[in-house]
Amino acid sequence: MEEKDNPYTGKDGKCLYDKTKIKVSIEGLRTADISDAALTAAIAEAPVGVCIDASQISFQLYKSGVYDEPKCKKIMNHCVAAVGYGSQDGQDYYIVKNSWGSFWGMDGYILMSRNKNNQCGICTGISFPVGVKEI
Repeated sequence: MEEKDNPYTGKDGKCLYDKTKIKVSIEGLRTADISDAALTAAIAEAPVGVCIDASQISFQLYKSGVYDEPKCKKIMNHCVAAVGYGSQDGQDYYIVKNSWGSFWGMDGYILMSRNKNNQCGICTGISFPVGVKEI
């Protein structure tokens, strides 16, 4: 299904799943090594499910910029989608889509530090689809 067929609203609601609107199938999920290089390579192919430490108040109140929290731990308690990566003023980052709605962060996204020794555990729980086929 396309995003427009079952848009994210940020609140509880009825699932709008429609079997006739399925666009792709997948064979399964794969995990990757715990490294920034592995996560960056996986994101270059498709969005990647990752789990992070979202317990810091600085994460919960994030508004903009590259999130670089030295108190962040590698104890994962929240899963998100890593959808891209880049650099800003010499600081590498991942583009991450959160599930807390578009009111949070930068329209629902956060730029999380990349190449910072697995900061917030972002490289620990990597999973992504394999065998993706259009229907």
